[in-house]
Amino acid sequence: MTTPATAPNAFAAVSPLLTRLAAERATGALLRDRGTLFLEDGRIVHAESPATPGLDVLLTTGGGLAPERWREAVDRAGARRQVARFLVDSGGLAGGELEICHLAAIFDAAFFALSPGSGPSRFRRGATHWIGSVRSVAAAAVERETRRRRELLDAVWPYPLLDTAPVVPRAAAPGQTVTARQRILLEQADGIRTPADLAWVLGRPAFHTLLDVRRLAAAGLVETPHSPAPPPVEVPLPDWMTQAQSPDVALLRRLRDALEASL
Repeated sequence: MTTPATAPNAFAAVSPLLTRLAAERATGALLRDRGTLFLEDGRIVHAESPATPGLDVLLTTGGGLAPERWREAVDRAGARRQVARFLVDSGGLAGGELEICHLAAIFDAAFFALSPGSGPSRFRRGATHWIGSVRSVAAAAVERETRRRRELLDAVWPYPLLDTAPVVPRAAAPGQTVTARQRILLEQADGIRTPADLAWVLGRPAFHTLLDVRRLAAAGLVETPHSPAPPPVEVPLPDWMTQAQSPDVALLRRLRDALEASL
């Protein structure tokens, strides 16, 4: 039986560089192909990824903030890197709602930025984000949550092709229950939109949308794509078979020539 002390990768760092930067209490931006983490004194203060809706989408499409209030905050406070403070001070947003959406954005973007296929890491010291200060999260907590989310997806339905394929709904079985949240997602699933597309349309975190899609697939409400079958392997014929066919081919050619000559 494998003991905790010998379990492979039981506590392996999601990002060794992030772990080191946290220990150094570094400030700057950790850049990877699928996202960027912003650190201040070794703690993560913001994160963004092209694979996820940003804080603006979570607040406007998914929340109650008017888009024009967001644009006003960026225009008036972006250069000073105090967009978050402006939103709260101007009465456009409650502090608690901002913190909840900001934490959701951090964990969501970090999940993709720290994914195994996100390429090499680079660190830009001193870089800050224009959103400004909201609240920070320990790097170790972000790593733990990233690892937990990976495991959760596979525990629900271990078919990662679902995460990038178009979401194709299936009819519910007689008597099968569909929640209101699932129904809203299925109404937007047109067989073309991927989970990432649906996250943007609905203003929801991308990871939660992946999780919803996998749960729907496990319930048979969404089609599960499968890997294409590998191409058939061509097995070379033995020499004796190749040699045996040569006289037959020559005979057929002579018969053809004879028939053509008799016509």
